[in-house]
Amino acid sequence: MLTIVRDLARQNLEFLCGLVLFAIIVAFIIASYFSPYGATDLYLLPPDMPPDGDYWFGTTSRGQDVFWQLATALRNTLYFGIGVAFLSRIISLMVGLVAGYAGGAVDRALMAINDSVMVIPQFPLLILFYFVLKDSMTWTVLIAIMAGLGWSYDARLIRSVAVSLKSRPFTTQSVYSGMSMRKILVQEHLPYVLPIVFATTMNNMIWSIGMEITLSVLGFTDIETPTMGMMIYWANAHSALIAGNWWWVAAPVAAIVLLFMSLFLLSMSMNEYNDPRSRLNRMGG
Repeated sequence: MLTIVRDLARQNLEFLCGLVLFAIIVAFIIASYFSPYGATDLYLLPPDMPPDGDYWFGTTSRGQDVFWQLATALRNTLYFGIGVAFLSRIISLMVGLVAGYAGGAVDRALMAINDSVMVIPQFPLLILFYFVLKDSMTWTVLIAIMAGLGWSYDARLIRSVAVSLKSRPFTTQSVYSGMSMRKILVQEHLPYVLPIVFATTMNNMIWSIGMEITLSVLGFTDIETPTMGMMIYWANAHSALIAGNWWWVAAPVAAIVLLFMSLFLLSMSMNEYNDPRSRLNRMGG
C-alpha cells in the first residue's frame, strides 16, 4: 500500500493535491490536542470578537475561540468518519469476499441481504433511530448504526472482483494445496481488493461525514459534542449571520469544503489507479 501511495504521489497531481489538503486537516487535528480551552467550556472569552491577532478566527457568542473549536470539531468529525468507514469496510469485505468465492445459495442469500440494505432510505431511518434511542444515542451508537447502513454498495463491488478471482489459476492451486476458505480469502484474494477498499473508504467517509453534518445541523445528535455540524448548529441557534458574526459560520464551512475536496481527490485518483488503462496512460505506457 505504501508503494501505491508513493507511485500516486509521483504520477498523479490530483492525489498529491488531496494528500496536501488532508495534511492540513491532520495539522488542525494535532493542534486540537494542545488547545488551552476545554471542548465544552463556555464564556471564557469576550463574545462576538472578529478575527484579529489575538483570536485568529474570532470568537463565538458563547465565548469560545473559533480556531480551537474548529480544531476540536474537525478531530471529532474525522474520527467519526473513520469509525464508520472502518466498521463498514469490515462488513463489506466479509460479505463481498465470501459471496464471490462461495457462490450458489450463500451468494444469493448474502446478496439478498445486501440489496435489502441498499434500498433502505437511510436519512429517515437515522432520524427514526434518534427519536427511538434519544436518551442513549451516543456517538458510538451512531457510528454503529451508520456502519450498518453504509456497506452494501461496496460489498457488491468487492463481490464482483471476488467472482473473477475465484476463476484464477492461483485460486485453483490454493484449493488443491489444501488451503482453507479463510486463508484463501485473506492471503490470496484480500491483497487484490485493497486498492478498491481504499477508494471506497474515501467515498464512505464523505457519505458518513455528510450525514453527520446534516443530522447535527438539524439537532439530531449530541449537541454538546463539538463537530463541524454542531458548530453550524450553534451559529444558527445564535443567529450568527443576522448578527454579523460571519466568521462563526465561514470557518466550519471552509473546513468542510477543504475536507471534502481532499477526500474526493484521494478517492478519484485511487479509482483511476484501479483502472489499468488509465494507470498506463498516466505512466506514459
